[in-house]
Amino acid sequence: METESNKSPLFNHTSVMTEEIISAIDNCPQKSSPNFIGIDATLGGGGHSYELLKKFPLLKIIGIDQDPYARQAATIKLNEFKNRINIKAANFADFEPKEKVAFVIADLGVNSFQIDQPERGFSFQKDGPLDMRMDPSLAINAEELINNLNEKELADLIYKYGEERLSRKIARKIKRDLFEKGSYKSTKELAYAIGGCFPPGQRYKKIHPATRTFQALRIGVNQEIESLEKLLLKSPNWLLPEGIIAIISFHSIEDRKVKENFKTNNKLLNLTKKPIVPQDIEIQSNKRSRSAKMRIAQLK
Repeated sequence: METESNKSPLFNHTSVMTEEIISAIDNCPQKSSPNFIGIDATLGGGGHSYELLKKFPLLKIIGIDQDPYARQAATIKLNEFKNRINIKAANFADFEPKEKVAFVIADLGVNSFQIDQPERGFSFQKDGPLDMRMDPSLAINAEELINNLNEKELADLIYKYGEERLSRKIARKIKRDLFEKGSYKSTKELAYAIGGCFPPGQRYKKIHPATRTFQALRIGVNQEIESLEKLLLKSPNWLLPEGIIAIISFHSIEDRKVKENFKTNNKLLNLTKKPIVPQDIEIQSNKRSRSAKMRIAQLK
């Protein structure tokens, strides 16, 4: 539970499936060793790492995150464990540990803080710039991505990463608007244009019609699928014998990648034929957890 002493005023995010993560790591054979080290590949505000460090007194964690605001918040939250946490500024796709570890955990996708800050441009609930960069130093933001892609490339991206059946109509509308007025400057402006591509009866459903397109643009800006593929390829080599990999995903594209890798990777034993999902009580208290799926594998 967060208290005023360990909660950053800059970063408010509830980590999902914390108990399930703890249960997975409890199976690590190294948990009683003084050299019990794990990697939190998506440190965020430090929620999962905080609970793991509290549960396992011998544990040391290497925490990786490309978002400087997340790293700042994690430094505050994990201050009481400062001798047991080593925070690295990196995308997990580019990281290489100096020694093998007992586990790797990853909580994929965008976090609540990023969604709730309009200036980050991840959401259309509040108006903000079309940014969507998890790492603010990335060269291309969402506005530039839209401007740089031609109509077919934009449609293909929206279909591939958003699984949006109206991708071609949406791309045509966006590129026509860009030709006529120059650029989209805000999230609400783009979301309104996307909504207009849908029949009236589909514009006011529970899921906003722009949701899938915004997901696709975010994935494209941050190269999330390419990064996940690199993590799946590299992370088994980071593990000690019988080491654990636990990955939480939030949409079907990520989950399929993880499922296929854990099934076919001859270095790994797939421990979850079906994904672990949040309990009802967690979904009631944190609605953003409802789409989470966790899969676990172990190094043979």
